[in-house]
Amino acid sequence: MNSPRAQLSPTEKAASVTLHIPAPLRQYCGGESELALQAPSVRALLAQLELRHPALYRCVCDETTAVRRHINIFINTNHIRDREGLDTPLTTGDAVSIRPAVSGG
Repeated sequence: MNSPRAQLSPTEKAASVTLHIPAPLRQYCGGESELALQAPSVRALLAQLELRHPALYRCVCDETTAVRRHINIFINTNHIRDREGLDTPLTTGDAVSIRPAVSGG
């Protein structure tokens, strides 16, 4: 995946979205379960996350800025890999969820 550090172009309009934080990651954002952010795409949302909550960002993205393999990102009920990846556009009111992968047996 491409870097989430892309700049907002003048034609992109930021959407007001809610980022849901799973319990194991809340310690990296002051205990918050939700963050209100404005971003036109998932890439821009991650860039904002890096600025506002760098420890949480490092849990979600690796040193190459790719989403970590064990992390899933959903917009409402759709996984970003089934849409446009990091370039998936966001719409005001979207719920973005960070979900650690579940494995085991």
